[in-house]
Amino acid sequence: MADWVEVGATEDLPPGSYTSVDVDDVQIAVFNCGGTYYAIEDVCTHDYGQLTGGEMEDCRIVCPRHGAKFDVTSGEALTPPAYEPVETFPVQVEDGKVYVADDRWD
Repeated sequence: MADWVEVGATEDLPPGSYTSVDVDDVQIAVFNCGGTYYAIEDVCTHDYGQLTGGEMEDCRIVCPRHGAKFDVTSGEALTPPAYEPVETFPVQVEDGKVYVADDRWD
């Protein structure tokens, strides 16, 4: 079973914001989209650079280098030059704290 990693307090991640955390050497971006938290791998499938640093538009993150957009709720690539989705991860909120886990190897 994957270990849950604390991302931070819910008050530090208000709607429309995001942060990135390292989980076992994988950068995971955690987003607050309308009060619901989602997590995707913090990597653009077009050029493998970080997605964080880009603007969040509704529930989409815009890659800061080439403008590819990804749906943070599903990981789906929405616009070129990215065509492949990014990995998604489970998120849980408990006692006012946000947690994420990399469950790919379970």
